Amino acid sequence: MSVTFQATTRRLSGAQVGIPPRHVNFSFPVEADRYFFFNQNPLASLIFVVFSGVFPPGERFFVESVRRFRDQVSDPVLQAQIAGFIGQEALHGREHDRLNAFFSARNLDVKTPDRGVKWGLRQLERFSPRLQLACTTMMEHFTAHLAEQWLTHEAFRNGSDGEMLKLWYWHALEELEHKSVAYDVFEQVGGTVAERRIALGLVLALLAPPIIASWGVLLVKEGQVLNVQENVRGLRALFGKNGFISGMLKYMPAYVKPGFHPSQQQTQALENEWRERLFGRYGELLDEYKNPEALASA
Repeated sequence: MSVTFQATTRRLSGAQVGIPPRHVNFSFPVEADRYFFFNQNPLASLIFVVFSGVFPPGERFFVESVRRFRDQVSDPVLQAQIAGFIGQEALHGREHDRLNAFFSARNLDVKTPDRGVKWGLRQLERFSPRLQLACTTMMEHFTAHLAEQWLTHEAFRNGSDGEMLKLWYWHALEELEHKSVAYDVFEQVGGTVAERRIALGLVLALLAPPIIASWGVLLVKEGQVLNVQENVRGLRALFGKNGFISGMLKYMPAYVKPGFHPSQQQTQALENEWRERLFGRYGELLDEYKNPEALASA
């Protein structure tokens, strides 16, 4: 009798609700070119150094903003999704810390974006916990569309170092898997459209400037700020027609509309494709994947 009771009341895991924290261990090739994104373009490559620099503190902010409301969630499925979200984000931070150490060893400055985003996050921490959670939902909306670009943008894939892309592919898949979790918690605790609109303004005012400034600092430190021809080429790759960033910015205004939900970004087929490609029978990341047995048993 007691065994049956324990079995039926055992908590679901993140893996059981489609958000498995996959332990991976990437090796970054020492022979990789210095500017390994977008066909050796410095400006376009350095924005990804900035992204990697801001991810660890950003993901810790995301986790804490969701964790504060965990006790207010009674739905066992959403509880399991929260557990998967926290596990995935923690592992993203760990692997980007390792990538940032690799960048630092090659004299690429990741400390400047790290300091800049930490300053912005400290300002956000002055606001109420629910508004901080709203800011997380806005940034998760951004990263979900960023992730979709990582997986679908042909120029990005074709012009980048294949080994260095492995971490970004894994990160992108998991961002899409958990893209709705923070928002579902926000709705569960009474989040409003007005708070979402305030959150958008706060993120743009407090995080966008240090991130853009850090990008400029890296260009200066790399001696690339006057490399006009390459900078024009990089700006076109990012912001031109079919550019990497311009391809996702068009989706940002949807966040502040009534009725918005992250699931409106329909990526199930893309997720299935990349789960098989990365972790299937002949997956590209099987050598890096350290806990497949634990997730298979779940």
